[in-house]
Amino acid sequence: MEKSIWYAVYTRSRREKKVAELLINDGYQAYLPLVKTLRQWSDRKKMVEVPLISLYVFVNVSEREYYNVLNTPGVVRYVTFEGKAAPIRNSEIEAMKMAIEGNLNVTLTQESIDLGQKVKIIAGPMRGAEGEYVETKHKSNFIINLNNIGFTLKVEVNALDVVKL
Repeated sequence: MEKSIWYAVYTRSRREKKVAELLINDGYQAYLPLVKTLRQWSDRKKMVEVPLISLYVFVNVSEREYYNVLNTPGVVRYVTFEGKAAPIRNSEIEAMKMAIEGNLNVTLTQESIDLGQKVKIIAGPMRGAEGEYVETKHKSNFIINLNNIGFTLKVEVNALDVVKL
C-alpha cells in the first residue's frame, strides 16, 4: 500500500466547502477545519461555519493520486514551500482536528513564533496532542506550527493538562 501524505491545496474564493465535498466524494481523505462565527447582515445575525484558514483544504493523498487532486473543480494548486508541495505531519492535522472538535478557542496567526518547550497534552479534548507550549500573561497557549504553509494555530489549554516531553 502506498504511503499517503497530507498537503494543503489552494481553492478558488469561497469554494472551500465544495472542494472538500468533491474530494471526499472522489474517495480522497480531505479535511476542512470549520469554526463557528457570528455574522451580521442588515436584517439579522446568524451563527455560521466558516473555514479556519480561508482558501485552504487539507488532503491526504498518495504519490499516485497527487496530480488527480488538481483536476477537482475549485482546486487551484498545492500550497508550496521552496517550490514543492508542502507536506503536513499527521500529528499537526490530528491536533487541529482535536482543537476544532473540542470547541476550543483557536486563533490563527501568521506571526513567527520562537520554538518553545515541547509538550504533550494529557487531559481534555486534545489529549495526546504534542506541540509547543507558550505562556502569556493571562492565558496558556498550545502551539501547532504549520511552518510549511506559513501558519501557526494557538489553542488555549489548561496549564495542568500539559506535561513536558
